[in-house]
Amino acid sequence: MARSGIKRERGDDRQVIATYRNAYRDFDLLETAEAGIVLQGSEVKSLRDGHVQFADANVWMTGGEAFLMGVHIAPWATSAGFGGHDPDRRRKLLLHKAEIERLAGRQAQEQVAIVPLQLYFLDSHVKVEIALARGRKKGDRRQELAKRDAELETRRAMARSLSGKDRA
Repeated sequence: MARSGIKRERGDDRQVIATYRNAYRDFDLLETAEAGIVLQGSEVKSLRDGHVQFADANVWMTGGEAFLMGVHIAPWATSAGFGGHDPDRRRKLLLHKAEIERLAGRQAQEQVAIVPLQLYFLDSHVKVEIALARGRKKGDRRQELAKRDAELETRRAMARSLSGKDRA
């Protein structure tokens, strides 16, 4: 029943619309949270078709509110005659006041960014998973890739050695 561009994760009621893959590479993720997002009708229709891009997406905290910036939701094709929506507008995130204060406090104290990780449907609501993230330097990214490659090679070698023992 999943529509084009949306995939359902196993054991979860979420239908993932889009993932900001660069966040996992460019940042060390410290803490995650789930937030609702204020959208217009044509934006929801466009999300159902999977027309979303994370350019340099991030979350800004201003005036006790949280806003999602840098997410491009393409205008829905059939709403062009009705004005549609601004694809790059800032979108308000729905979080409890205490949660906003906690995230903003940690952001200011630890000098970290707040980045979106995923957009998904949960029941009939669009949700965004956000994370407090510390930026990685270029060398850190290279070390992380080398470490991941070494772990992958180790797992492959273990699998080969186990399959060789079963045959003997």
